[in-house]
Amino acid sequence: MRGGPFDGKAVLTGAGKSAVGRRLGRTGLDLTLEAVDRAVSHAGLSYDDIDGIASYPGAAGGAMAGFSGADVTDVRNALGLRSRWFMSGLETAGQIGPVIEACMAVTLGLANHVIVFRSVWESTAAQQAGGGRASTVLGAGGALPPQIAALAPYGAVSAVNWLAMPAMRYMHDYGMTRTQLAAIALNARANAGRNPDAVYRDPLSLDGYLTARMISEPLCLYDCDVPCDGATAVIVSNRAAAKGLPRHPLTVESVGPACYERATWEQRGSITTMAAHDSAASLWDNTALTVGDVDMAQLYDGFSFLTIMWLEALGFCGPGKAGQFIEGGAAIAPDGPLPLNTSGGQLSGGRLHGMGFLHEACVQLWEEGGDRQVPKTPEVVAVGVGGGPIAGSLLLSSR
Repeated sequence: MRGGPFDGKAVLTGAGKSAVGRRLGRTGLDLTLEAVDRAVSHAGLSYDDIDGIASYPGAAGGAMAGFSGADVTDVRNALGLRSRWFMSGLETAGQIGPVIEACMAVTLGLANHVIVFRSVWESTAAQQAGGGRASTVLGAGGALPPQIAALAPYGAVSAVNWLAMPAMRYMHDYGMTRTQLAAIALNARANAGRNPDAVYRDPLSLDGYLTARMISEPLCLYDCDVPCDGATAVIVSNRAAAKGLPRHPLTVESVGPACYERATWEQRGSITTMAAHDSAASLWDNTALTVGDVDMAQLYDGFSFLTIMWLEALGFCGPGKAGQFIEGGAAIAPDGPLPLNTSGGQLSGGRLHGMGFLHEACVQLWEEGGDRQVPKTPEVVAVGVGGGPIAGSLLLSSR
């Protein structure tokens, strides 16, 4: 008996990614189908084998241009899938929520092989709209949702503003400097330089970071991820159904779907904790594994400070100690004790909105990273996605 929430029955058997770039001029559905086709082929399956499909955020993401490239119905219809189980939605454990739900489905016998995908085409959508990136989601009749409307009078109309507030407070309370924070962006860019699919691969220096345009103090341009077009997909399978497939199945050892406090950016008990802390607590509650078993981390970097939150929430360092932990970048480098965001993350690789981290975990565990494959192949990878008002996490193992 393996234990864990799925008793070893939920495994990943394939992963795929579409072309990724800025303003590719392709539809979200086109990119999605490319990623899905690659994932199914990678797993050694045919579409006749697929009996489940899931995605985030589905049709609910349509209020923000390019935020949802395709929904489950689009893909089912395009591929002619006969689904025994399917789901999509926005109110779940972050962008990784559908993966967790797919794990439950295959464990319970509701499906054998589930496609889980996430697609975006934000950069093309912004171009078609005539310019900038949409940063707020409008409610019915074009009104701002209450959570956003409460902050808008103060000029806080974007996620970078909402995150800058706890980042500033954290720096005040714990003394983290921008030079220390820079290690997240510099590590991402160095890793992206070894990833031919990354959006930004040119070297980034500490001076370049420190002198970059400030977006919302203390977060500068390089603390913000890169809107792009692209799609990722993984195949979640029942272990018994995965016998005979070409790759060693990767076991989902644990998941962290919890949300214990208000799902807001600014109304938690402590402004220097986030939903990542709830997710991480439940992740460790659901497994006998410990932080000492983890060889690699793929942690959300929609903004660099979110990665700080994940490092502390998961226990890689103590509260308030993340700045010291990452300082200089040695601890999180590919040859360091905790390789971090080895594809370049979203800061340099492109904003695939969460699922790119799970895709990269699979790549590294299957030793398919090419020039960016870490020197010591990991056995257990922690994946943390989201982290502001909602979050989800999992432990993926090749053991």
